[in-house]
Parts: sequence; structure tokens; C-alpha cells
Amino acid sequence: MTDVISHTLTLSDGRGLGWHEWGAPAGRVVIFCSGAGMAGAIPFGGAAAERLGLRIVAVDRAGLGASDADPEKSFQRWSADVAALLKHLGEDNALAMGFSQGAPFALALADAGVAKAVALVSGQDELSAPKVFAQLPEPVADMVQLAKDDPARLEADIAAFATADWLWQMIETMSGPQDRAYYAGEAFAPLYRAALADGFRQGAAGYARDTRLAMEPWPFRVEEIACPVALWFGLADTSPVHSPDFGATLHGRFVNSTLHRLEGEGSAILWSHADAILGDLAAAI
Repeated sequence: MTDVISHTLTLSDGRGLGWHEWGAPAGRVVIFCSGAGMAGAIPFGGAAAERLGLRIVAVDRAGLGASDADPEKSFQRWSADVAALLKHLGEDNALAMGFSQGAPFALALADAGVAKAVALVSGQDELSAPKVFAQLPEPVADMVQLAKDDPARLEADIAAFATADWLWQMIETMSGPQDRAYYAGEAFAPLYRAALADGFRQGAAGYARDTRLAMEPWPFRVEEIACPVALWFGLADTSPVHSPDFGATLHGRFVNSTLHRLEGEGSAILWSHADAILGDLAAAI
């Protein structure tokens, strides 16, 4: 069992920033950007992180878990929060990982120069990009269009109905049989549900803002991110809000990326293939 240590940092504007760590205590920092609505940590790759000299730091985004709400929350302000944390940790050579909805938050760190290499695992694509938007199922396309036309309305709509239980049911519904069995497993399900409950303990506003930001056209250009980016997808991932072509279009937009596609695997590769993903990230730069 991997031990997770939790902390809170007070930022310059007085907000608290919650973060959770495991791996090598004095190792190179890997900022982990959790999936939708998640806070705290469901640790992965603990032994590999220690062996590779990696200190995995899962940061609660503003309004989720132990991080205070930020009415002006944006990718830029998220990157500034993480930069403040890295200064506190004395780290100037951090890596980043983004799982599912955390993918654009990890890329924002690369765009801001806060992360020197990135791994995207079962990542959400830039769904508003024309080649990707054309592949989306109608309900997701409708949400993405609303995020483009009236993002404040999308955010308000989500904040009005979303709960931790609702999101858990959505994840179960959208997952294929393999992922459903993994996520609902006796050992894993309580951890996942606890992460969602923690993410929603301040209400739905933090999740709603994250979803708006992830579904809107991203404010940074993927084509201008020069650091190494590794994309990891299981070809049995059925989530309609992840990359619809398992990273093919997104991979083609980066100037320095590798695409890893795993046959017979779903979105749970963050946990089932953590050693390989961390090993690849540690060797990236």
C-alpha cells in the first residue's frame, strides 16, 4: 500500500492549495493533474516512482478538495498556482502528468514553461478542434458547442445538477466492460468514490469550471508546445470525452510527441500500466 502525505500551501492571495504526494520524497517532482471532479489521490506506481527518483505531487485544482475556490480560475491561474507550489518545493525542473480531464491542465503547465515534459494518459482532447469535433457523438458535440457559444451557461448548467454520485454513475455508464470491472472492483471503487466525494466537498462549482475550461477552445496552441509529450491510450477506452481517435489527431498537432496505444486496455492504464508510463516520462528529458 502506497503511503500518501497531504499538505496545504497558503498562496499569495490567501487561498489554500491542497496537494498530496508519494514516491521518492527528495525526487524530481511530477505534477499530477487528476481526472474530472477528483481530489486527494488514488496513488499509482509508488514503487516505480521511488525506483525512478520521482516525487509525484497530485494538486487539487481550485474549488476541489483541499484547494480553496478561485472565482477567476483559468488555465493561466492554475499554472501560476502550480508555479508557486514548485517554488515552495524548490523544484525548477518539474514534469507533469494529466489523466482524463486533467490532460489540458497538464498541457497548460507545459505551455507556461512550468513543466519540462508531459504524459497524457487516457486524455481529453481539444474537443472543439474541427477534426476532433467532427468525430464526437451528438450529446458531447452539443456540450462542446455550448462551451464555445455560451461557456457561462454551460458552467451554470453543470453546477446546478452535478454531484459526486452523478459523476460516478456517468463514469460507470461511459466505461466499457473492462474499465467498469476495474473501477468497480472491491479494492478500487472505494478509493475512486472517495476521490470524487473529496472533489465535490465544496459543491459542484469547481468541477463545473474545470469542465468549461476543458471543453472550450483551449487558450494555448498545442502546436506551440515544444517540450516532449507522451500520449497513452488504451484502445478499449469507450469514454466519449476522451480522444475519439485515441490520440491520432492530437499527436499530429505536437512538434515533439510520441503516441502509445495499448491493445485490449481501457482508460484505467494510469493504474495498470503506471510503471511503463512513469519510466517513459522519467526518460523524456
